[in-house]
Amino acid sequence: MPGRDFWKIYGPLIVVALIGFIWALSVMDPAPPRSIRFAAGSPGGAYHAYAQRYERLLEEQGIEVELVDTAGSIDNLRLLEAGEVDVAIVQGGLATQEDAAILRSAGGIFEEPFWVFVRADNPAESFGDLREARLSIGVEGSGTRALAQTLQQQYGGVWPETARQALGSTDSQAALFAGEIDAAAFAAAPGAAYIQALMQSDEVRLLPFDRAGALARREEALSAVTLIRGVVDVGADVPSQDVPLVAAIAQLTVHGDIHPAIEALLLDTAVLIHSEPSVFSEGGEFPNMSDIDLPVSKQVARYYQDGPSFLRQYFPFGVANFLDRAWVLLIPLLTLAIPLIRVAPPIYRWRVRRKIYVWYKDLRELEAQGRALPAGEARAGVGKQLEKLQIEVGKLDVPLSYTDDLYRLRSHVEFVKQLLLSGAPVTGVTM
Repeated sequence: MPGRDFWKIYGPLIVVALIGFIWALSVMDPAPPRSIRFAAGSPGGAYHAYAQRYERLLEEQGIEVELVDTAGSIDNLRLLEAGEVDVAIVQGGLATQEDAAILRSAGGIFEEPFWVFVRADNPAESFGDLREARLSIGVEGSGTRALAQTLQQQYGGVWPETARQALGSTDSQAALFAGEIDAAAFAAAPGAAYIQALMQSDEVRLLPFDRAGALARREEALSAVTLIRGVVDVGADVPSQDVPLVAAIAQLTVHGDIHPAIEALLLDTAVLIHSEPSVFSEGGEFPNMSDIDLPVSKQVARYYQDGPSFLRQYFPFGVANFLDRAWVLLIPLLTLAIPLIRVAPPIYRWRVRRKIYVWYKDLRELEAQGRALPAGEARAGVGKQLEKLQIEVGKLDVPLSYTDDLYRLRSHVEFVKQLLLSGAPVTGVTM
């Protein structure tokens, strides 16, 4: 059958191409992992809420996310350094030179103001007035505590233990409402539940940082921001006046060994989550590469310059990632395929024609037998063999494009038969 001939010729070539393709797949960049670990901060905090949004969106793309509860930014950094998590949100200004050697930033993702709430009856007018107060500045390992201690240094060195109480965010909120402490500090996004509750309460008030600009100049990781009057609640006029604050920029931070495809997917997700407007920024300002204190990969820099890749714009993550890695196979596959494609047609033609030409050997032998016998009855046996040969040749199945070769053979068989049976001298067959 012609189809059988096709597969006999092209089948091995296809197998060779598949083997080459499989080999190329084995040496190209490895596929990204299907799961990652995300340091999420403490439950109830802004970091944890954002981490849950990352979890939901990444799982829609087929990436399983394991959230790891932590005390905060310092804890997140330590886990990243140890390779125990892959991704974390980290408060700007906390990374060290050692961190920069093994960690990467995927960009700043939101402002993280330093909020200081005091009891409504407390006379403090500035952060420095709280030196002798009962002040909670966050638990060990939290970004709040690290930033609070930095600011305490700016306002007069090491403060008393009573002004460095280690309470978590929700515990600080409860203690402040209960009157067990005079003030509490938080480094958190405006959307954090405890920040919203404190802003709406008449029992406490937000302490302004009138020297926010000066602090931002002295501390590279800080910037001066303003909480605009009424932005929290226009109807209730909360806050009742503009409040100057200092803020760090929270960064999406990854381990340096993270797979590039996961890093790109994190950036896509960050855009979905953090490009929304906030009380301090307009929509589209985040994520960005401003005010970050860790290096970025070439891929991240290219993303912020050019946006997501062409493939990511039009294909799901899994397909886009495969195509992005598989393009490197094109050159070796073409190198293999071109000679195979060029050599296959001649081999196919030779094989089909060989099915026809092989019968000429039998035809020559029968012709030689006939010539060796005298004319007449002696050659009748050879004639019967030629008739059988004609029948066998007639059973050959070849493509239509080779029918002329088949009929030429059949005419030659008939020609030899007529020569032998006619008694005329036989001089051979011309092919």
